[in-house]
Amino acid sequence: MSLFKRYLDESNVVTKTSTIEIQELPMLTKSKEFWAIEAGLHNYMLEELKKYPVQSKEEEKLKLEEIARQYFEQEGVRLTFEEKQEVLDYVKDELLAYGPITPLLGNPLISEVMVNSFDEIYYETNGKIVKSNVNFIDNQHVMRVIERIVSPIGRRVDESSPMVDARLPDGSRVNAIIPPLAIKGPSLTIRKFSDTPFTIKDLIQFDTLSDEMAKFLDICVKARVNIFISGGTGSGKTSTLNVLSSFIPNDERIVTIEDAAELRLNQDHIVSLESRPANIEGKGEITIRDLVRNSLRMRPDRIVVGEVRGAEALDMLQAMNTGHDGSLSTGHANSPRDILSRLETMVLMAGFELPIRAIREQIAGAIDLIVHQSRLKDGTRKITHITEVLGMEGDTIVLQDLYIFKETGFSDDGKIVGKFISTGIRPKFTEQLEKNGYSLPASWFMGEW
Repeated sequence: MSLFKRYLDESNVVTKTSTIEIQELPMLTKSKEFWAIEAGLHNYMLEELKKYPVQSKEEEKLKLEEIARQYFEQEGVRLTFEEKQEVLDYVKDELLAYGPITPLLGNPLISEVMVNSFDEIYYETNGKIVKSNVNFIDNQHVMRVIERIVSPIGRRVDESSPMVDARLPDGSRVNAIIPPLAIKGPSLTIRKFSDTPFTIKDLIQFDTLSDEMAKFLDICVKARVNIFISGGTGSGKTSTLNVLSSFIPNDERIVTIEDAAELRLNQDHIVSLESRPANIEGKGEITIRDLVRNSLRMRPDRIVVGEVRGAEALDMLQAMNTGHDGSLSTGHANSPRDILSRLETMVLMAGFELPIRAIREQIAGAIDLIVHQSRLKDGTRKITHITEVLGMEGDTIVLQDLYIFKETGFSDDGKIVGKFISTGIRPKFTEQLEKNGYSLPASWFMGEW
């Protein structure tokens, strides 16, 4: 068994305690002889593959193993079987995957991989950031992996365009930034997504929300309530948006709009749109705002915007206010009140000198419910507020919390202990839900106060 395979197997160890730990092997030190053989096999495979065009990834893997056997018969006689397998695994990761970070990306316990520089790689597991023992050879090695990620989806990264957002085939989100902006060398951040999208049962199991909150949100989505999901970076907004979008009935036409397509919905009638950066001449850019405006002419039943972060906020609010009920979106904010302030700022970015009161009236009329998600100090992600937008009172938008997460202390292993509670207030739009055939049991709103 190769060191890379052993690394992947051993890094998948789950302890019997509630805390998941990833165990890494010590730093793999490789001799000049290893790199010489690896480089020779790498070049030999590249030349041989040109002679044998393959049709699928599986065929390519089999062909690589066949070519490796041929190479080792000539050049690798002094290597043991394990050493040959290690070299082959390394080269396969280079040619078919993402080099040294492939085992980290293949590990289901790792949620994020962060390459600060070629010899400084971190990963996140169970909400904690850990330094990895793997590394790239040099900065050019990192650049080759970045280019392999961005090229298939028509993105580019070079000195004239040193930042890029992209995605892996499984939907994982990728951000890369290179010199001269990144001082230490090319930097790569990959937010992994599960092979199978989370369901509402998963979020309840993870204690992200309570069963009553889940049922309430299910009804709100089906009854076409406009919902905005807010939260900080890494709080799980996109996963929650994916789950809430799954509640949309299958007979409705859904248009999704994203910077890099991440949402994975199971409904039949879906149109997925993705923004496009400018080309090398600085032309051809298609922004989220362009896509939101275009989506209004696509006869959507639902508009789902992956994240609102700029002038598209104005178009999104206008869509919500002009008959496109049941729209969903996310945005960065530290609290439900904070997302309203951020939306005001984003509307002003559209370039129109609108009075603040007019903007607030747009927001209050468009958004019915704010679902705020937080990543707590212990790394867990929880929906800490489900807040209703009641309307305007003077120049202020009035909010009322329907559900909150109340912290009560810490467990012995350092985890935050708390409970989801109702504030005892029924939503103002209860009548709208009832008109759509949904009733809210009184037991869901048995508050402590």
